[in-house]
Amino acid sequence: MTEQCWKLSPSDFAFLWEECKRCFYLKVARGFTRPRPIMPKIFTLIDGQMKSYFSGRRTESINPKLPKGVVQLGEKWVQSKPISVPTRASTCFIRGKFDTVVQFDDGSYGVIDFKTSHTKSEHMPLYSRRLHAYALALENAAEGKLSLSPISKLGLLVYEPSKFSGTEEAGLSLEGSLAWIEIRRDDSGFRDFLGEVLSVLESPSPPERASKCEWCKFRDTVRKIDL
Repeated sequence: MTEQCWKLSPSDFAFLWEECKRCFYLKVARGFTRPRPIMPKIFTLIDGQMKSYFSGRRTESINPKLPKGVVQLGEKWVQSKPISVPTRASTCFIRGKFDTVVQFDDGSYGVIDFKTSHTKSEHMPLYSRRLHAYALALENAAEGKLSLSPISKLGLLVYEPSKFSGTEEAGLSLEGSLAWIEIRRDDSGFRDFLGEVLSVLESPSPPERASKCEWCKFRDTVRKIDL
């Protein structure tokens, strides 16, 4: 059993962990990462424009379901103190960059992720892990790192394009709706998740590959080829 303090990235808690725990283990425990996926430039552009547009705005002008406050911080790095989990020998700390933080008028904060297009319901637990990780890091910040407390809201602002309009002379635009999807805070459930992560990392060898993991299939195939 390996007893150490593992560095965990919130971005890995979603699809990497869910797709293949072997790939997750290899990245965190061995430093062997998958090639970075190619992100279509249009999503990066929309995401950047959304963050720029909402920066400094009142939440009332964004969505009436949000508590009153101001969009305050965007894309800041956070790092937590070492985190202990019951029954686990090792500890971990969280380091990553959040999308956006809102400061509410009551003095609390909200951690928000921006999404473009429809968000599948089965993906909500994955986004929840990431937001919980940022909240935990902000409320339990390492010395000298960004600290905000309390975090009272977690959620997604989802932009779903539905209409292309305009003229060449006046300019073209992509119109759509913006929905607020709140994620219920469940610190106990998130710590249980961290316990599951640490149980995998404490193993001296990586777990079996996921049956549908194309990266693992590729690695296994390459090993069998005499190049």
